[in-house]
Amino acid sequence: MSALFRITLPDGSVREVAPGTTPADVAAAIGPGLAKAAIAARVDGHVRDLSRPFDGDAELALVTFKDEADALELVRHDYAHVLAEAVQHLFPGTQITFGPATDDGFYYDFAHKERPFTEEDLPAIEGEMRRIIARNEPFVREVWSREQLIQTWRTQGETFKAEWAAELPDGEELTIYRQGQWLDMCRGPHMPSTGRLDPNAFKLTRVSGAYWRGDQNNAMLSRIYGTGWLNKKQLDAHLTMLEEAAKRDHRKIGAEMDLFHLQPEAQGSVFWHPKGFILWRAMEAYMRRRLDAAGYAEVKTPQLMDARQWEQSGHWGKYRENMFVVPDEIPNTEDEGAVLSGDADLMALKPMNCPAHVLIFRQGIKSYRDLPIRMAEFGCCHRNEPHGALHGIMRVRQFTQDDAHLFVREDQLVGEVAAFIDLLDSVYRDLGFEEYAVKLALRPEKRFGSDEMWDLSEDELRRAVAVSNLPDTIKDRFEELEGEGAFYAPKLEFHLTDAIGRTWQVGTIQSDRVLPERLDASYVGEDGNRHRPVMLHRAILGTFERFIGILIEHHAGRFPLWLSPVQAVVATIVSDADDYARDVEAKLRAAGLRVETDLRNEKINYKVREHSVAKVPVLLVVGKREAEEGKVAIRRLGSQAQQVVTLDEAIAMLTAEAVPPDLR
Repeated sequence: MSALFRITLPDGSVREVAPGTTPADVAAAIGPGLAKAAIAARVDGHVRDLSRPFDGDAELALVTFKDEADALELVRHDYAHVLAEAVQHLFPGTQITFGPATDDGFYYDFAHKERPFTEEDLPAIEGEMRRIIARNEPFVREVWSREQLIQTWRTQGETFKAEWAAELPDGEELTIYRQGQWLDMCRGPHMPSTGRLDPNAFKLTRVSGAYWRGDQNNAMLSRIYGTGWLNKKQLDAHLTMLEEAAKRDHRKIGAEMDLFHLQPEAQGSVFWHPKGFILWRAMEAYMRRRLDAAGYAEVKTPQLMDARQWEQSGHWGKYRENMFVVPDEIPNTEDEGAVLSGDADLMALKPMNCPAHVLIFRQGIKSYRDLPIRMAEFGCCHRNEPHGALHGIMRVRQFTQDDAHLFVREDQLVGEVAAFIDLLDSVYRDLGFEEYAVKLALRPEKRFGSDEMWDLSEDELRRAVAVSNLPDTIKDRFEELEGEGAFYAPKLEFHLTDAIGRTWQVGTIQSDRVLPERLDASYVGEDGNRHRPVMLHRAILGTFERFIGILIEHHAGRFPLWLSPVQAVVATIVSDADDYARDVEAKLRAAGLRVETDLRNEKINYKVREHSVAKVPVLLVVGKREAEEGKVAIRRLGSQAQQVVTLDEAIAMLTAEAVPPDLR
């Protein structure tokens, strides 16, 4: 008789089961209610199919729809398979490629034999998906050989799948999943059957082009996107959020407010208009004041640096494909034999500022008394992002970081990280973000440094969060992310929640003992010997471009007065008030406010609507009576009410509102 497997449940109890037993069997043994509710199993921490037998002794937790994170991942993966089957049933001859779950849904890439898919195809595909769900087909896992996979795909005319299967490692366990007669190679896991999906909790959202394997030299495919949820209530809430997000799109609002534009002649770079750059300068001035008060010294470093420097820092091997590289010297074109002799003759536009800051630190001898050194730079950087990844001002190729590096002694590290967290918390609140999450990204599989170094660095960041002055509501949500640290250091990530519930990862701080070693940074300790500083890489906004995009969408363009590019417009009702309007404008400008006049021969309601679209926060309406009495009628953005006050009262009120939070 085979030895029994010991299965430990979350309550600590142990069940002994025979080989071949599945998590579904254990669920049924516990009770019919759990057997019905279970959709997957977490075995030794990994989510697996309910029907997959145990391999040996294991810890088991049964997954139900109450385990929302796991359930959503399963549901979205299942929807992707159902989508692919529906497409192939409706459009015979269409080839499938890949179809993963995403943060809010799923997608699948297809090669239609006749034409690309369009959004007009989506309703019919949705209908077929619901029919597949209603059939309640079981998801069945099977292990195949690589040769069996290749032959099956070739027989079915699936050239893309056959190509991929041919590159899979020989001897690796390869799995396919069936739902009825349809199958796809997949690692899983899946729920027990298609019928566990809610037929009213998904929606196909759009179609786009996508290159096979992300390479623009390969075939163009059709990518169908969908959003998938556990129930219709969640779907409806998400669709409402998407509608609101479309209204808040920073590209749309940026055009309405005349802040910036983008065009193909500078792919991935932003053309800032005067009003947009006023916003930029207000943000920059605010951040500079905060950094000055926190003891940072501002520096400026070169855009171009020698390839050898990037190689020494370790970035050349990790980032070269995303770096803009240029020759150090253009060969003489008259010399037919002139060639570049390799990386030693190359320069690169910097994708980050850190190596240059180490070079500044290395100038002159540093003592333990000099530390901590807090070095800040609003550094312009370049990264060669793929065309398909660019998105408005949120994802660009040229960007400016609110970057800083702190060089600290070992005994200073926890305190400096905690002080940074407190500064970051204050900045976010000043900018209108009360809710955010703190996450610790732990060591990746491929990394520099010893395990002992990573143990120490990760523990220091944990302790810094604990001793910081963060509210308990934020500390209580602290979580750790396995394998998501940088190749040289663990990092704390700060994820903002915006006004409509979306999250954005912006701020970060990384504890780095690798780069100071690689670039030979040192200081003289109290013992007279050379010591390595720890280098803290940190940013609060991330990049100005992306953070301004987030700000636009968070506030829907309705910035607090101190950030508004145009803080007030003086609008006339009749031309008789033109001279008074100009006088009002002059006095407001003298008080330091950003103000314009609207003297056009248009009705006041037309002017109000136009300036509302441009998100001007305050309209000062003046007519003949206001001119005679030295008053203005104040209308706030989004309000129908008017407040009639004297000009002096208006100036005092608005100048008080326009003071940046850090100066109040």
